[in-house]
Amino acid sequence: MEKEIVYTLQEVEQVANNLIPFILKNKIMVITGDLGAGKTTLITSICKQLEVIDQVSSPTFSIVNEYETHSHEKIYHLDLYRLNDVEEAINIGIEDYIYSHNITFIEWPEIIENLLPMNLLRIHLENLDNSTRKLLFL
Repeated sequence: MEKEIVYTLQEVEQVANNLIPFILKNKIMVITGDLGAGKTTLITSICKQLEVIDQVSSPTFSIVNEYETHSHEKIYHLDLYRLNDVEEAINIGIEDYIYSHNITFIEWPEIIENLLPMNLLRIHLENLDNSTRKLLFL
């Protein structure tokens, strides 16, 4: 069932907080949307709610960022935008991250659709204007 939430950038932390139960249940969140839609901003707010002690940033160039929480749990943040094919994803060990049982956020997941488990949280973001986003649960 598809659900839609429209929010402003000032409300992103509230939206992040509301997503926490779904993230804890599914462990994997894939997030799609155009450049500038707010994917990393939302993930940063979620990580704040999960008490990540590291600085959260876009892994566009590193492809994978690993964060630690106050309770010493690992969280993975992947950005697959720069990958050309599924083989590149496999070569970076994508399956190790996906099946680690740690919370894993994946931006631009389209290239690895066939590797993803059934149980995950699927989000799509749309940029409505400079300060308003639409979040779709897919």
